[in-house]
Amino acid sequence: MQRRNLLLALASTAVPFTAMAAAPMVEIWKDPNCGCCQDWVKHLNKSGFATRVHDEGNAAARTRLGVPAKLGSCHTGLVGGYAIEGHVPAREVQRLLKEKPKAIGLAVPGMPVGSPGMDGPSYGDQRDPYDVLLVLADGSTRIYQSYR
Repeated sequence: MQRRNLLLALASTAVPFTAMAAAPMVEIWKDPNCGCCQDWVKHLNKSGFATRVHDEGNAAARTRLGVPAKLGSCHTGLVGGYAIEGHVPAREVQRLLKEKPKAIGLAVPGMPVGSPGMDGPSYGDQRDPYDVLLVLADGSTRIYQSYR
């Protein structure tokens, strides 16, 4: 009976390990001193993403991934071949990976208060409206999701 309980216990721990192994990896370039970037990384982790962070700034990564400078923010990510610029909510990243549109990726230009990573207690529960933009191959954009 003890052997059976041990096998059941081991089997139950295998599920989280399998789920972790399948978590999409987001590679992130950010400023080493930016607290809101780190809060966005935590938001991704809580939403089931694995992350690899490079604390070397993001301007070169943004350029390399084809995100126009006018859409810039304080961090840039790469997941599933898509660029993720700024404080994009994890649910929109998940949607992007599911839908797989022909695009460079997603962007939330600037640093809107209330977006993931810009929503901590120091912001006093303030929420500014913002749009998540789908960045197309020619650099143009269209609204992917609005947050009001």
